[in-house]
Amino acid sequence: MHEESIDAQHQEVESAESTLLAKINCPDDLKGLSVQELAQLCTEIRAYFVDVVTSIGGHFASSLGVVELTTALHYVFDTPKDKLIWDVGHQGYVHKILTGRKEELTTIRQYKGLSGFLKRSESTYDTFGAGHASTSVSAALGFAVARDLQQDEHDVVAIIGDGALTGGLAYEALNNAGSLNKNLIVVLNDNQMSISPNVGAISRYLTEITTDPRYNRAKDEIWKLTEKMPFGKRKFRKVVRRIEESLKSLMVPGMFFEELGFRYFGPINGHDLNELVPTLQRLRTLSGPKVLHVLTVKGKGVDYAEEDCVKFHAVSPQAKQSAGDKKAVKKPPSYNKVFTDALVEQSRRDHKIVAITAAMAEGTGLVEFQKNFPKRFFDVGIAEGHAVTFAAGLAAEGVRPCVGIYSTFLQRAFDHVIHDVALQHLPVVFTLDRAGLCGADGPTHHGTFDLSYMSTIPGMIVTAPRDGDELRDLLYTAFRQEKHAFSIRYPKDSCICLTEDYEPRELRIGSWEYLRTGANVALLSVGTMVDSAMKSAGMLAQRGYNVTVVNCRFVKPLDERVLREVAARHEHLVTIEENVLSGGFGSQVAQYLHKEKVEFGTLTPIGIPDGFIEHGSRSILLDNVGLSPEKIHDTVLSILENDNVSESVIENKKTIVSQAP
Repeated sequence: MHEESIDAQHQEVESAESTLLAKINCPDDLKGLSVQELAQLCTEIRAYFVDVVTSIGGHFASSLGVVELTTALHYVFDTPKDKLIWDVGHQGYVHKILTGRKEELTTIRQYKGLSGFLKRSESTYDTFGAGHASTSVSAALGFAVARDLQQDEHDVVAIIGDGALTGGLAYEALNNAGSLNKNLIVVLNDNQMSISPNVGAISRYLTEITTDPRYNRAKDEIWKLTEKMPFGKRKFRKVVRRIEESLKSLMVPGMFFEELGFRYFGPINGHDLNELVPTLQRLRTLSGPKVLHVLTVKGKGVDYAEEDCVKFHAVSPQAKQSAGDKKAVKKPPSYNKVFTDALVEQSRRDHKIVAITAAMAEGTGLVEFQKNFPKRFFDVGIAEGHAVTFAAGLAAEGVRPCVGIYSTFLQRAFDHVIHDVALQHLPVVFTLDRAGLCGADGPTHHGTFDLSYMSTIPGMIVTAPRDGDELRDLLYTAFRQEKHAFSIRYPKDSCICLTEDYEPRELRIGSWEYLRTGANVALLSVGTMVDSAMKSAGMLAQRGYNVTVVNCRFVKPLDERVLREVAARHEHLVTIEENVLSGGFGSQVAQYLHKEKVEFGTLTPIGIPDGFIEHGSRSILLDNVGLSPEKIHDTVLSILENDNVSESVIENKKTIVSQAP
């Protein structure tokens, strides 16, 4: 069914003699179209989008759900003078198509291609960057206040999903916006989904608005009554609309927004341009803060995406196999899968273990845990700070919470980790998925800071496994101890060295291990970089150099005994980490050596440079930043063969030394 639907959409585009989409190069090209032509254009956009994204991969169901809404917004508003502030970027592909990036859509999420999210440097139509959820209303209020301070005149529209409304930041913004009484439109795109199905009271509240039978029945009956009027129909319908608004206020909990200071409109059908366009046009004429509640279907227009919008939130490129490819190559499991299996296994033995995630049950791999232990699984919505403090409360009462959050998303809960967990010495376990360079999602999702920010927290144990077996060991160790918060980071990648029926072992906190011993230079490597260091050491061995490789699985605390040993036995030390150099593992090694006045030769840190890394495949990005086995080999070889090392290494040395006390 999947392939047939794609082919049908593709043929629909190719068979059209003269498509409207071919004539649309910017939003101004929409202005002369009729509403009927807009509907045709939306059909073409949807077909083109399906054809491209199923071929190259990318976020899928979210953009399918906002084809009509995006088109209507650009049709009614004068962009980019009028500001459209999108929440997240999953819903932004249609916006890119309509704003001059139609042909470039084939490069989206690819190296040097379009970003998968909204990005100010990419287009003047991308008013505000959108990679994390719940930011749009705050940003839009900033734009509205700036407009008024500068005595300018334009509209500001925030488009936020009901999933993003599970995040506390959105309510802080709504509260502030209502009190400031600025001219602002908030479009609530309600599809009852974020990535996972929405949870909590807010989701139920919005569902009540759209399904209350008393309101819908009264609305339908009154409207039918006007159809039978022989004259005065138009005038009477204006009165009916006022009655309708009164009924809505009485019967439906739309008063929530009204109490915050917003005028509430809707709910309306987000796929009906005959309703969308005039409603948006009317809202432009009204002053003050307004909420338009729009109902959409995630995956709209593609049957399989509508039926399973969680699975088709994003799609991978279509598999292209030659006729001779009869046997599929079995891939090793992902770190994500190993983590889930290990957590389920430990939870069967320890009934105090619970799992918490922030609207990312699928992304963090916790769906399997939820199936096995539904009463011990908690999805708190897009509310990372709440997830952490909720875990702290559980831990304070003797429960053992595991908080599964992407590395880049946990940044949003930094204060909660310090104030609510670490300061109170609570043994919460943090598992940080998507650590390091996570590929096509780009700088909003690269987890390149967690070794630094988690290591700054007193008492926090910071770890990174080198393979699937060690991930099991570290998770087992985390739950065996009860004195400290414990962080485990791992990438969006497959595991190596996974032993079947592996029985996890408890590791000594702060212990490292020698994987290879040599002379002159020691590679102190962390997590994913251990395998790269071993490969680099193998290349160097072919040149006659014997290199020591140490698996530094504990970033904090350091293994002081092993560190002193390698400093004494080797002329050169090289630290290797998939994390920014500032405040990272190499920085901590340098600080310790200087503080303890340990004698050593040279110290060269290799890591992610000071900057935001663009999107692309992990292999390309790792090579670009000097973390591929080949680039590590080149750096170490330059140290061994030439005292005048490359400028990049010199700069790295200056950076790390300047950070030492």
